[in-house]
Amino acid sequence: MKATNPDPKAAAGHSAAAIKQLYQQHVVPSYGRFDLVFERGRGSYLWDASGKRYLDLGSGIAVCCLGHSHPAVTEALVEQSQKLVHISNLYYHEPQGRLAGELARRIGPGKCFFCNSGAEANEGLYKLARKFGHDEGRFEILTATNSFHGRTLAGIAATGQDKVKKGFEPMVAGFRQVPFNDLEAMRAAISPATAAILIEGIQGEGGITPASPEYLLGLRQLCNERRLLLLMDGVQCGYFRTGAFQSFQRILEGVPGGEGFLPDAISMAKSLAGGFPMGAFWVREPYADVLGPGTHASTFGGTPLACAVALKILEVIEREALALNAWNLGEWLRKALEQLAARFPSVLRSVRGVGFMLGFELAPTLPGLAADKTVAAQIVNRLHEAGLLSIPAGNQVVRLLPALNLTQSEAEEGLRIIEGVLAPLAS
Repeated sequence: MKATNPDPKAAAGHSAAAIKQLYQQHVVPSYGRFDLVFERGRGSYLWDASGKRYLDLGSGIAVCCLGHSHPAVTEALVEQSQKLVHISNLYYHEPQGRLAGELARRIGPGKCFFCNSGAEANEGLYKLARKFGHDEGRFEILTATNSFHGRTLAGIAATGQDKVKKGFEPMVAGFRQVPFNDLEAMRAAISPATAAILIEGIQGEGGITPASPEYLLGLRQLCNERRLLLLMDGVQCGYFRTGAFQSFQRILEGVPGGEGFLPDAISMAKSLAGGFPMGAFWVREPYADVLGPGTHASTFGGTPLACAVALKILEVIEREALALNAWNLGEWLRKALEQLAARFPSVLRSVRGVGFMLGFELAPTLPGLAADKTVAAQIVNRLHEAGLLSIPAGNQVVRLLPALNLTQSEAEEGLRIIEGVLAPLAS
């Protein structure tokens, strides 16, 4: 007997329960979703199916860099869609070439490849490293514990978190993890097969842990000495989130020797097109031509539509000085959270991060919370109830990744909500 399923059109536009039923019947359950159904957004706010408003300090996990429904994004989408949405990468078009130039101008001399996601951008880095070391039999990439590099098979092999790997063994060969921010551990791990080192400037999924200036400078020197590629995953921590275009530029600001630092390649995605799916990686000279014709490709990478949106995002960020806003308001928010930690030490253990990539670490146990669920997820749920969206990172860290155009009043509102949730838990 043929199974009968409800008409999706009948549920669309109706209750939150009906929408969730559609997911349960038709969507692969690979996400642990929070019990929220959203209908619309504007700026730093979202509204759920019941009409409740939420201050969004997660921005789609660092994706919606201009907030929701920004008119400039709509304008770029409409204008470009009336001219050209997609052509194959067998041909040239102006927006892709111009965007590649704009990205390189903010990093250094080099070239860009465009794709659709951070995982794809990191796959490009793995292929770059393998092609670079192939003729010498070098293929290994060293990454860091607690790192996160995506959900592809190579991405989870690169990731330094066992929970991501579980159930997908055997791992893709050629990746090993060593402690983060430990230069000597990295030095000791290098083998004759090693071709590259890959790190995040700030570990996001791993709990908002920045690389130290000494670590970055030491890795650059180490890679120079051993003729290795230094690769950086800037998918979450890049793109002005720290107040600089890339996180290493913020971390090394004013540090002697930092002005000359450059990795050999950087992956990008998330905020690149403000919510329109887009990824990219930049490769510096003299490695920019290692991936020659036929070695790498993407059907939808760098379409005219995606590139037009990304160019508009850059235009708005520069015109409205949003990098400076992330730097200054992020510092204000970090200091305000540190003051909360000083007031509630039994609840808040530490605050870390820079710019608009912040995390606060909670105590491992808190009164009134269930023992079978992580502290971070339960606090995030309580923040939802109070009207604020944030993102858990591991068991004890809550991430704040707001839009770059967050205002002072919105930051103050967010802080009040966080205080209101945490204060009752203080012993």
